[in-house]
Amino acid sequence: MSTYTQIIYHVVFSTKNRERVLGKPRRDDLYRFIWGVLQKRQSHLYRIGGVEDHIHILTSLHSTLALSDLIKEIKTSSSLWIKGQQVFPEFSHWQDGYGAFTHSLSDKERLIEYIRTQEEHHKCVTFRQEYEKLLAEAGLAINDRDKEWFDDNSEPGEIGA
Repeated sequence: MSTYTQIIYHVVFSTKNRERVLGKPRRDDLYRFIWGVLQKRQSHLYRIGGVEDHIHILTSLHSTLALSDLIKEIKTSSSLWIKGQQVFPEFSHWQDGYGAFTHSLSDKERLIEYIRTQEEHHKCVTFRQEYEKLLAEAGLAINDRDKEWFDDNSEPGEIGA
């Protein structure tokens, strides 16, 4: 019997210490590179986007893949590519960890639009506010260990402005 899956993942991860190093002129190149990783792994990219310090990926995975393995491959290979091509000179590496949230097919268009408008979104909302909302919608909360990571006093408009 064939395997059938219908799981849409909204994945979010940031640069190390949320450094604002993903300059807009080359972000599309990064997105194309990540799209290539997803294609190689027979996963479907619905949308990718972000701002200077984090990215969002809306994807479905091939049924043989583990999400953690795919994210590890995306982070590792894109880090090597960024450094090798000197795409973002200030980039050191990706932050450990990530957020991944499952969604139904009926959420797809809303999430595509949300990711498409990240720069506008972050004129009003900090990354911490955004991430806490994503966690709350999934029934999760930031653990104590991660709270310090978010305490950077960034203001809306500082990211993606």
